[in-house]
Amino acid sequence: MFTSPLEQFSVYKIIPITLGAIDFSFTNSSLLVLLSVLFMLFGFNLIWANALLVPTVWQNILESLYEFIYYNVVSENVRKGGGSYFTVLFSVFYFILFCNLLGMVPYSFTVTSHIVITLGLASTIFIGINYVGIRIHGLHMLSLFLPPGAPLALAPLLVFIELVSYSFRVISLSLRLFANMMSGHCLLKILAGFAWAMFSSFSLLTVFHLVPLAVIFAIIGLELGIAFLQAYVFTLLLCVYLNDAISLH
Repeated sequence: MFTSPLEQFSVYKIIPITLGAIDFSFTNSSLLVLLSVLFMLFGFNLIWANALLVPTVWQNILESLYEFIYYNVVSENVRKGGGSYFTVLFSVFYFILFCNLLGMVPYSFTVTSHIVITLGLASTIFIGINYVGIRIHGLHMLSLFLPPGAPLALAPLLVFIELVSYSFRVISLSLRLFANMMSGHCLLKILAGFAWAMFSSFSLLTVFHLVPLAVIFAIIGLELGIAFLQAYVFTLLLCVYLNDAISLH
């Protein structure tokens, strides 16, 4: 019996919890979010607690990624006071990265393959970015929606276009992460189904099941790269949006 490639994204209850009509159940998605946070906390604390002057391999990797996020992502894209928001951006990057990597473990669950997770994460951070902009500039932040030097006659149309474009930043952030993680896992599931069907046919096709199997191993390597790339792109775009809110351009 063959199962749907989408079955791996099913959310099921581990600990049912209901309060009236509201469902607070602890699900497999909640479990992987919790594990991602715990891996971040315990992993980082363990490495830093045993930090040496001559770094170990894991300490060297963590320090390199720390410098990469600080200098190549935050400092280059948030021109004014980017260091003040580094901790949040650093945490977002590693949370997404750990969620993506844990989703690669067999029989695990990919949290970032659900649009409700990525949309909720993007919306929450985007609200925070707008709060920062309003706290710094007040109502002057509305100048983002009217390009300088634009004719006043076109102001209503331009403001509407800019407002729609600005609002769709949340959707583009969430869709990019969700679509990449979901499509990659679906492709792996489909190829695994092909390989198993060929292997279990007990015919000439049994020999050729190694072809899709080899492709699966290649795609797994690609998916590991995409797991890092999507966390990087998500954080990079947050830095760009934060810079717009701070610098108003």
